[in-house]
Amino acid sequence: MAEFKAVINDAKAGRSHNVNVSGHHANSLIGKSIGEVVDGIFVGLPGYKLQITGGSDKSGTPMRVDLPGNRRRKILLSESKGFHPVYGGERRRKAICGRVISPDIVQVNMKVDQYGAKSIEESLNPTEETG
Repeated sequence: MAEFKAVINDAKAGRSHNVNVSGHHANSLIGKSIGEVVDGIFVGLPGYKLQITGGSDKSGTPMRVDLPGNRRRKILLSESKGFHPVYGGERRRKAICGRVISPDIVQVNMKVDQYGAKSIEESLNPTEETG
């Protein structure tokens, strides 16, 4: 059974929220790729639309939008996501994950594309009624 940590970025409020996703909601994210818009119900935000912006696997290897598939590959990189050179013109072969979410992915980064009726804080942390 797949399990992810979803990091949801709310640009309007300037905050990020950490949400654990497991069960059938996590299984529904498998096969989605970076750039796709998914329903917020998968992470407990009904009415929201979330865009997948990236992620990383169990060893911390980042995902890249320009690498097809869901496997980890070693590619030659100059300055970009996954490699920051020490001196000008440096290139290095680094391991990078593809853009498709697989069970090996641990963290999925998302941003809010369309807001719902309730705020994110109200949806993720429902207060218990006293009375």
